Amino acid sequence: MITSLKRYVEDHPRVVDVMVIIQVWLLAALGSATSLKQPTGDQIPWWPGAILGGAGCVALWWRRSHPRTVVAVTAVLANTASAVGYLITPLLLAPLMLALYALAKYTDRRTSRIALVVVVALLVITAMTSDHYGHPWPLKTIGPAFWVLAPVAVGTATRLRGAYLEAAHARAEYAERTREEEARHRVDEERMRIARELHDVVAHHMALANALAGTAAHLARTRPDQVQRILDDLAGTTSSALRELKATVGLLRQVDDPDAPLEPAPGLGQLSDLTTAFAAAGLTVTVTTEGEEQPLSPGVDLTAYRIVQEALTNVAKHAAAKTARVRLAYTHDHLTITVSDDGDAPAPAAPSPSGGFGLMGMRERAQSVGGRLQAGHRPEGGFTVTTELPIRTGSRGSLAPAGPPVPLPPTSEEDRPR
Repeated sequence: MITSLKRYVEDHPRVVDVMVIIQVWLLAALGSATSLKQPTGDQIPWWPGAILGGAGCVALWWRRSHPRTVVAVTAVLANTASAVGYLITPLLLAPLMLALYALAKYTDRRTSRIALVVVVALLVITAMTSDHYGHPWPLKTIGPAFWVLAPVAVGTATRLRGAYLEAAHARAEYAERTREEEARHRVDEERMRIARELHDVVAHHMALANALAGTAAHLARTRPDQVQRILDDLAGTTSSALRELKATVGLLRQVDDPDAPLEPAPGLGQLSDLTTAFAAAGLTVTVTTEGEEQPLSPGVDLTAYRIVQEALTNVAKHAAAKTARVRLAYTHDHLTITVSDDGDAPAPAAPSPSGGFGLMGMRERAQSVGGRLQAGHRPEGGFTVTTELPIRTGSRGSLAPAGPPVPLPPTSEEDRPR
């Protein structure tokens, strides 16, 4: 029932206003009737007070849209009733009290305080100077001040409570939007991470498989006795590709899925297997290490492996080179990886149909762990990819944009097909 009444009040505000105005007018008329008999024996008719109260109640219709004007009108009417000789009671002050409540609720604190002081001063001055019937002074001073102070206090409390609820609602909406945006951001990051993993795995193994298949086709015509070895290497490459694809796709499964792969993510520890696979495809890779080798955080280790893998895949696919060099340079807090070749394949005149995601993916990988990557053609021929990674993600050694640049000319993704 309370809910239905509240809904009716919200849906029919003007009907409620009419009912409130009628009730307030009845209270004002009752207040004027209580002042009929004066201590001196004089009679004051009831109807002037009822008319003054009715005029004040009519003004209450605009208390929401023009609260200052309504307070001024009802204050003048209440002072007029006091000057006529009516005793200022809460019944006679009902229109002014409701107007002060609306003023405190719909305006600011400063406005309501100024209005309160002015109204109290007018009521007390009028009651003290226009009283011809010997009303007690507490009824002419303390009483009116208290009765007009109460609605201002209640209206201010109502306004503050509404502001608090509105602020709480706004904070709740903002927190909800923030959570949704954060969730979408995490989903986008996860999609990009899985896309990079799939690209690296598929591009690497498909390039090796294509090279091995081409070698097998060539040897089938010239040296058939070596075809079986190449086919064995091809089978191993495709099997490795399937395992890595299964591990990557397994990231999309539920955490408690018993079929989810448990193989660890690859890192620089598997670099020898990677170079062996490329050697089987006809690309000789030389790995050199400078400085004291240090353990890498898992994210940096995976990033370093994937960058080397993608760079060597680009050499195998696009460079007319038989050898490639991988240089790992360790410092106290950085790892510098350089992958270079002596190929002489020219850069394409237009972007490749694949969209050029190889260098872009390597650069994004490096930036995701606080590193940076540059790639470009060597003046003496060939191509070089250089990346600097922090030893540990989130450490003080993470690279800053203001640091010394990698000594390579920056190039766009179109400088070399992916």
